[in-house]
Amino acid sequence: MQNPLISALKVPSFSFLLISEFFSQFAMNLLNFILLIVVFQLSSSNLAVAGVILAFTLPSILFGILAGVLVDRWNKKRVLVYTNILRAAAAFPLILISNELFFIYFLTFLVSLITQFFVPAETPIIPQLVPKYLLLPANALFSMGIFGSIIVAYALSGPFLLIFGSTNIFIFVTFLFIAASVFALLIKFKNPNNGSNQGRIEIFKEVRDAFTLMAKKEKIYHSLFILTLLQTLILVIAVIGPGYATNILKIQVEKFPLLFVTPAVVGMGIGAIIIGNFLHQKSKQTLVKFGLLITGLMVLAFPHGGLITSREFIHQVNQNLPNVLSINDVHIMMIIAIIVGFAFSLVFVPSNTMIQEETTDRQRGKIYGTLNTFVGAVSIAPVLGVGIVADLFGVGRVLTLIGMIIILASVLLFWKYK
Repeated sequence: MQNPLISALKVPSFSFLLISEFFSQFAMNLLNFILLIVVFQLSSSNLAVAGVILAFTLPSILFGILAGVLVDRWNKKRVLVYTNILRAAAAFPLILISNELFFIYFLTFLVSLITQFFVPAETPIIPQLVPKYLLLPANALFSMGIFGSIIVAYALSGPFLLIFGSTNIFIFVTFLFIAASVFALLIKFKNPNNGSNQGRIEIFKEVRDAFTLMAKKEKIYHSLFILTLLQTLILVIAVIGPGYATNILKIQVEKFPLLFVTPAVVGMGIGAIIIGNFLHQKSKQTLVKFGLLITGLMVLAFPHGGLITSREFIHQVNQNLPNVLSINDVHIMMIIAIIVGFAFSLVFVPSNTMIQEETTDRQRGKIYGTLNTFVGAVSIAPVLGVGIVADLFGVGRVLTLIGMIIILASVLLFWKYK
């Protein structure tokens, strides 16, 4: 029997989607990471960094559901093409004004506003390109593409900033968005009439129908809850990441992407491969439960790497290693990050697959638009609050609290699905 991942890759339009998605996500993540570093360098404040996250999340609250309603009625291929071109145009002015906080916040808001129309088209398009039995491996590959773009963007953001400066990076980001639009043009639908309905749009009715669907189908609203929780976690960690690097790990903030996020994304890629090849017959709810529990435990452990490196057996091991290989807090953090990445894949891949299996082509845009709105609405208070709390009480205590919340959520899921 042919490998499920290979079978999905043999679908040409899906492969073009993966390439387009890689360039698009690479551009978006590189832009976000560079802006976080630039703002932290300009302000030396976790709260100022939270301002970037706020500018990125606010459009999802205001326009997420509306964008989903509209995208469900449009040709999703065209949406992918046009949104990438528009984001290139919105990112380009940063070349000239990357040292002004107000303009950074404004352009971040604008790029995010365009992205609200991109999101309801990217993942919901997958069932239109591959047969249903390939949905899980296709989502695993799609996740690997996203994770791969994150690993490249995070790994290169710090070194790029040091070597080339922010101006050249913003030029590079512009070209990445353009490349993404070119590959999106190559996608062909099984149904060429997709998005051709030009009838009257009854926004409130369609939004009501979307919420009715979510309320009726348990798999959908549970998946949305879990995805909202984890995406909020990612935003929160993005806010306190620079402070975590400088205050706990005692490393330069520019080195944090390479040392922290790269191992996490490697773990995500490993998890996606394992799910796509070996776990595609397992219960998706079970994968999600264990992924959430592991995530909580590892986040809880992040600030406490020193407890491991202070053990006697670690000292004994270090005595037999060259100084350059001595185990320290950064190494422990990298191992934990790999496990967190693996756990994330156990959550993201099955959750997205369940949503796609339970919805039609004319419903998925609204569902993912609603997810965007949920993430924005739920995360706005934690994102703003975590910057203030981290400045007052320290990053370590914030991470401990976050880990406990995630563990509690996983326990509730285990109790719900025994």
